[in-house]
This record gives sequence, structure tokens and C-alpha cells, in this order.
Amino acid sequence: MTEVKKNNKKKPVVKSFLGGTILTDERFTRQLPFIGLLVFFAMILISNRNWSERTIRQIEAVQENLNELRSESITLSARLMDASRPSEVVEKVLEAGLGLEEPVRPAHKIVVKKK
Repeated sequence: MTEVKKNNKKKPVVKSFLGGTILTDERFTRQLPFIGLLVFFAMILISNRNWSERTIRQIEAVQENLNELRSESITLSARLMDASRPSEVVEKVLEAGLGLEEPVRPAHKIVVKKK
């Protein structure tokens, strides 16, 4: 008999869920603040994940841009080093026809005595 009473006391969960009467059940309404807290935490978790993914995409874009700029800098540095070699400078001066000549003697310091 106790078994039959237990079964009679239980309300059919599926029927009350589909019928909407579960929302008026006291056990459910007592848990509403906790469910609201869980929903709030879920919203924070979702927004934090979206923010993190957006930040990661921005970091990847900046890294790609940095790599491009680094390679461009290395290329320009190599070109400048090549163009500033003394033999290249002499060749460009001769091509431009500036009339400059290479010094035969090394440079020396000019000292002026004050009176």
C-alpha cells in the first residue's frame, strides 16, 4: 500500500512540464532565484568567451601586421646597407656627374688656436 501511495503522490513530471503547471509548483518557484543566478552566470560566461575570442582575433591580426612590417624593415635595412657601401657611393657620384673625387689622404682634424 505504501508503494501505491508513493506513486499516487507523484505528479507526472512530463505532463506538468508540457501543460505549464510546473511553473506554478512551489518547488519550482522556490528555485527561481537560483535559476536566475545560473542564467546570469551563463550570460557572463558567454560574453567573456566572445570578448576573449575577439581579443585573440585582434592579437592575431596585429601579429600578422607586425611580421609584415618586420620583414619590410629588414629588407629596407639591407638595401640601405648595400647602397651605403663606399664602392656604391662612388659609382652613384660618377653616374650623377657631381665632379666629386675620392680623397687620397686620410681625413685629419683641424685645430684652431684661440687668441
